[in-house]
Amino acid sequence: MPLLVAERFAPANRKRLSGPALRTFLNIAEDWGLSEEQRRLVLGYPSRSTYHNWMRLAREGGSVTLDVDTLMRLSALLGVHQALGVLFATKTAGLDWLKGPHLAPVFGGQTPLALITNGSMDGIMQVRRFLDAARGGLYMPPNGIDAVFNPTTDADIVWR
Repeated sequence: MPLLVAERFAPANRKRLSGPALRTFLNIAEDWGLSEEQRRLVLGYPSRSTYHNWMRLAREGGSVTLDVDTLMRLSALLGVHQALGVLFATKTAGLDWLKGPHLAPVFGGQTPLALITNGSMDGIMQVRRFLDAARGGLYMPPNGIDAVFNPTTDADIVWR
């Protein structure tokens, strides 16, 4: 049975989700090469002392209860990470897409990572929505990484 909105945001549920969400975030931030400043921006720009306390507690498996905004940001970021894994054959290809300038109008020539780390929830959500649409089969405009893409030909199809 789905949780009611009030139950989903209850302190007990936020406490249950906070540690695992932060540990996963740490791994993603390492993979993506995010600076401390970028990490704080993704998390809603907590003070340095709060950020370091959260990271210490997460690494030690300690108890931490994040606010709803921070958990929503982490949820959106996890969705971006998952979509990259679905859309790209390798982690490197996904990171190249994330860090390269993009021609789709939503990015305005910026890298998707620049939107994710601009400090706003909307930036993270724009990238997540774009990737979710691409996963759903909507057209994704070509990017620089697509310049060497060779379409499949009849000779590539193997019948068994």
